[in-house]
Amino acid sequence: MKLQQLKYLQQIVQSDMKISEAAKSLHTAQPGISKQIRQLEDEFQLEIFRRRGKNLTGLTAFGEQLLARTELIFQQVEQIKAMAEDHLHPETGRLKLATTHTQARFALPGPVQEFRRRYPQIELDIYQGTPDQLVGLSRDMDLVIATEGLEGFDGLRLPCYHWCRDLLVPIDHPLTKVKKITLEAIAEYPLITYVFSADRPSFIDTCFGPKGLKPRIALSAADTDVIKTYVRLGLGVGIIARMAYQPDTDHGLVALDASHLFPTNLTEIGIRSNRFMRSYIYDFINYFSPHLKPEQVEKAVLAGTTEHLTSNLEKLEVR
Repeated sequence: MKLQQLKYLQQIVQSDMKISEAAKSLHTAQPGISKQIRQLEDEFQLEIFRRRGKNLTGLTAFGEQLLARTELIFQQVEQIKAMAEDHLHPETGRLKLATTHTQARFALPGPVQEFRRRYPQIELDIYQGTPDQLVGLSRDMDLVIATEGLEGFDGLRLPCYHWCRDLLVPIDHPLTKVKKITLEAIAEYPLITYVFSADRPSFIDTCFGPKGLKPRIALSAADTDVIKTYVRLGLGVGIIARMAYQPDTDHGLVALDASHLFPTNLTEIGIRSNRFMRSYIYDFINYFSPHLKPEQVEKAVLAGTTEHLTSNLEKLEVR
């Protein structure tokens, strides 16, 4: 059995069982691929593909199991390559992360600036999406940074920090004159906030519902700057992450404390399972969340558990 034969198997499946297409993708001859697959089947004394005449129609039960193992083998091969690269060229590489607009716009600039200063030759790719989109994006990412949407994530989740929500209103809004704002007072106005997940209850439901309140959502958006625009237009009361309000630039708007009304939120970094972590990735995590020391995160990755990182969640920074 050779790695090349397993690569042929993998590419045939990716080419919809068409050996000719697999040959084009691999820049080799079709007869050579067919010969190698036959040799592999002869070695195992089992058929890998189901056939109808000369055409492949699918994988046998053994073929399905072999493909699954093949995927794991090539994951390990890529990790070995990355490990060698980390020793040979520790200052070069690529870091791909997926996150929400709020994190990218308000939480990441400082850490990214520090990372670029330390690693000027590392390519940094930031992909943005809603919480529900991030798990899908994460398949090709080194890191995923999110507050929601990581429930089904296949990997480790590192706790970073807590954050609170504030209300955002124009400076002359009636709520600015209320001493202690209540949910009942907020429910009198249309609301503008972040896009909700279709798979879990929103904080609007869990906070307003038990009080029998049904506030009207005037607009929802993934982009905090969009929310601010429509709050300025007087279309409703915004509910945003506290860190997203910037008094120096958010002219005409004021943030009102709503931490007593809504639960705090935990932002996490997701690390995919079975992925080798270059040393600069550990450093980036530490820049983003200083309590996550590289040696502690490496210990979690090797052990496959974050138990020693989640024992003191109540002590995390609140933003």
